[in-house]
Amino acid sequence: MASIDPAPPTEVNGLIDRRVVVVDDHQLLSESLALALSVQGYDVRRVPVPAHSGAPAALVTAILRVRPRVVLLDLELGAFGDGNRLIEPLARADVRVVVMTGSPDRARWGRAVLAGARKVVSKARPLSELTSVVRRANQGLGLMDAAEREELLGAWHTRLVENDDIDRRLAQLSRRESAVLGQLMAGLSVRDIAARGVVSEATVRTQVKAVLTKLGVSTQLAAVSVANRASWHPPTEQAS
Repeated sequence: MASIDPAPPTEVNGLIDRRVVVVDDHQLLSESLALALSVQGYDVRRVPVPAHSGAPAALVTAILRVRPRVVLLDLELGAFGDGNRLIEPLARADVRVVVMTGSPDRARWGRAVLAGARKVVSKARPLSELTSVVRRANQGLGLMDAAEREELLGAWHTRLVENDDIDRRLAQLSRRESAVLGQLMAGLSVRDIAARGVVSEATVRTQVKAVLTKLGVSTQLAAVSVANRASWHPPTEQAS
């Protein structure tokens, strides 16, 4: 597989440049994609994903140095984090970003489209479908109809509204209720929480019931799910 270099795009026999960059931390899939696209005549490069979280600027710079026409971008980039952070700067540089993801979360897909992705494709789809999308992107053809785009953007808008509501509900928790929710998120049982706080289990159950009521859910598992979805954590001074 070709290594990364700063060579400018070329035009061969009057054909448009066919350089594609694959950004995926899963080696088997990225190698399979590179092979399938290379067979079809594309100049395929892989840009390594940093094995740590951080600002996306350096990775974006590494991608643009290759001067791709199309970037195949995974949303789940391991320790580096969310691939969505790369889409907007790449799109501003006139790169055609095609997102591939194993996530079924349509709201997250909508976020990618809003940031400038030309198409989002599930990794569960056949490899031939993904290579077909790359071909159309390379040719500058449309990849989404208006209905699909609106559906995905609508899913992201709905998620934003839901997140605002979740934030509002979480803000209603008292200091002790926040601490209890944090302990539930850590996997502690009512008995464990009671022992740690030197209070009765009945007291903790009352506090848990208050958490469920304020979050609008009926189970502890649902409460933990809501908190995780909002990336919520109890204030440090409340943790015990």
